[in-house]
Amino acid sequence: MKTISENKCCGGVQGVYEHDSAQTQTPMRFAVFAPPAAQKCPVLWWLSGLTCTEQNFITKSGAQQFAAQHGVFLVAPDTSPRGAGVPGEDDSYDFGTGAGFYLNAQIPPWNQNYRMYSYVAEELPAFIAENFPAADLSRQSIFGHSMGGHGALVIALKNPGRFLSVSAFAPICNPSGCDWGRKALRGYLGENQTEWRKWDAAALVEDGKTAPPLFIDQGADDEFLSGGQLRPDALETACAAKKQPLTMRRQPGYDHSYYFIASFIGEHIAHHAAALRG
Repeated sequence: MKTISENKCCGGVQGVYEHDSAQTQTPMRFAVFAPPAAQKCPVLWWLSGLTCTEQNFITKSGAQQFAAQHGVFLVAPDTSPRGAGVPGEDDSYDFGTGAGFYLNAQIPPWNQNYRMYSYVAEELPAFIAENFPAADLSRQSIFGHSMGGHGALVIALKNPGRFLSVSAFAPICNPSGCDWGRKALRGYLGENQTEWRKWDAAALVEDGKTAPPLFIDQGADDEFLSGGQLRPDALETACAAKKQPLTMRRQPGYDHSYYFIASFIGEHIAHHAAALRG
């Protein structure tokens, strides 16, 4: 593990680190906030959205003060491989670099490197457990924003019993039904839409997958909500039909930005901390 930076923050340490990933076959960076605690702390995973790196969350959200208050260990990975050398990976903001969609690609050439699901759900937790003794991986929760909200929902639904709580800010709830999602699913998985359902939160709920009660904040003035990219209604319909608990808060006046996230991040971390304490 290579230390990129470590800074004192809210009594704890905000660090950025790099390691060589077997899943992506590239160096991967991730951020860790270790709170000021004398004992092992539960782990809260944050997944960021399109175009982001590990930096956006740690510099814009203000999450550290709340993680310190509640004694929660925060981990924020990057959103995709970097510099994999796949032709076309830097051609657009919504596919390739910065847009891994937290799935495992199945078609060449993407399937060699774009394996963010296995990286986030398997490889990075094992690496954290090995290198950060203060992290208690027996207590985990997960949340994220936009594409990362999609990732948090899907990973929780695909791993029943693993996470004690799950939340999201403006998640892409039904990628099979929006332009962002269809582009990514087709590009990484091919034309078989049965495979698409395995990476779509609304479809997973429809197909009987369950998770802890879902807690979602959606800005009512989000430009991508009105543009049809987020589709919270599809998730609401699926959860109602399958009796999957869901709290969907539509917040008047808020958009898709980190100003929105910073406004409610304290409530989300308190929600997770309560679940992680049992």
